[in-house]
Amino acid sequence: MLESMTGYGSAESVENGVRTLVELRSVNNRFAEISVKLPRQLLSFELEVREMIRAHFQRGKISAFIQVQLDEEQPIAVSVNASKVKAYKGLLETLQREAQLTTPVTLEHLLRFPEVFDNGTTSLDQIEKLWPVAKKLLQEAIDRLKAMRRREGEELMVDFSVRIAEIEQTLALVSTLSAENLEAVRKRLAAKVEVIASKDLAYSRDRLEMELVLAADKLDITEELTRFASHNKFFLEELGNDESGTGRKLNFLLQEQLREANTIASKSQNAEISQKMVRIKEELEKVREQLQNIE
Repeated sequence: MLESMTGYGSAESVENGVRTLVELRSVNNRFAEISVKLPRQLLSFELEVREMIRAHFQRGKISAFIQVQLDEEQPIAVSVNASKVKAYKGLLETLQREAQLTTPVTLEHLLRFPEVFDNGTTSLDQIEKLWPVAKKLLQEAIDRLKAMRRREGEELMVDFSVRIAEIEQTLALVSTLSAENLEAVRKRLAAKVEVIASKDLAYSRDRLEMELVLAADKLDITEELTRFASHNKFFLEELGNDESGTGRKLNFLLQEQLREANTIASKSQNAEISQKMVRIKEELEKVREQLQNIE
């Protein structure tokens, strides 16, 4: 099953007054490139976050964002941290003595240190409780991103199938035109041989007939049409492949399809066939653009 590299997945929860949000964004990229932005309480888990993401995605530029904040609807309990008040007061008094100042330490001085108050944010430092919640939400966001990438992959698969079917129809017309063109060329060359023979000129009939065969063979595109059909078949089969690296395999097949299209256009020496091959190459270019977004 095809999987696009473009997608979005998120998950959030509110527990004990703490809101945790996980967001994942993915765009196309040649390799797997993962960037992570975490709150300070979870910085030590960055490697684990990367490994969880990398385990599910082979290609794409994926940005992970985890946010932790107090729920605005939850009441915040504020209290004085007595030990910190005493510590800061002691430091200020020591500074006062060392600087030989007579100005007393006041409440205004202590209020410059917000750490003397404890509020709901202290619960955010309980990492042993915070990480399991964030880890669970991260997995949910990964699953949703995966699902979205697969939905887009399914849409692309339908588009590819339609385009390959149209290419097959055009190739069938090219095959018919090629047979008609080849027969017309043979008749034209045979007529020229007869003209030369009627003039009673010295010539090698065997050599002329050989040149006739070689000229007709140069215009024969049967082999290229057969290979093109084979590439189309493998392309459609690969669309339903669940193995990793599908995007790379499809790109390789596309290169081969384009090679056959160019060869057919150059060998045919027929305006109508050339026009149809231009249409085929236009379709293949559209496929190429879409393939850049396949994992």
